[in-house]
Amino acid sequence: MIDENSTKEEVLKAVKKDWRVLEYASDKLKNDREFFLEAVKQNGEAFLYASKELQGDREVVLEAVKQDGCALKYASEELQADREVVMEAVRQNGWALKYTSEEFDFDREVVLEAVKKDGRVLVLVNNTFKNDREVMLEAVRQSGTALAWASYELQADREVVMEAVKQDGRSLQYASNELNLEMAECWVKCMEEK
Repeated sequence: MIDENSTKEEVLKAVKKDWRVLEYASDKLKNDREFFLEAVKQNGEAFLYASKELQGDREVVLEAVKQDGCALKYASEELQADREVVMEAVRQNGWALKYTSEEFDFDREVVLEAVKKDGRVLVLVNNTFKNDREVMLEAVRQSGTALAWASYELQADREVVMEAVKQDGRSLQYASNELNLEMAECWVKCMEEK
């Protein structure tokens, strides 16, 4: 059982099994930089229990987001606006985009990295990226159903739709009516030939 009197070693050993034991660690440990660097290397979610001071420590935050991109949620506002920290976070988990400062909603490189991890992240991004062919191709290659957030123009783009359907056949429902009809006719022809 972890409590205020537990040693660093006892708590680190317990963190390996369940990071949530940090809730019961002493405030001294929650503010111990060395200790937290080790804890977040084991599990980025442990960052939830870091002191405010450590939530603003760039090195600790970088280690945390390398393990769990969404640990960015607990970082200081300054580090949520740090490009290197943000890139590391979205490379680990595209949904970390949700915890970045607003300026990254318009940062194409950050958005591209996020959709490479999970195409459904498009639900979070600025609408201009929903008409960006390269961003959309990356998104549908990772998650075909991301086609649902594409602009009408890209929902009518044969290559984008084909990539989406290759990844998840159900994504055809998000293609433009014209392309959907064309593909249905092709399917009927194929079935008649069998």
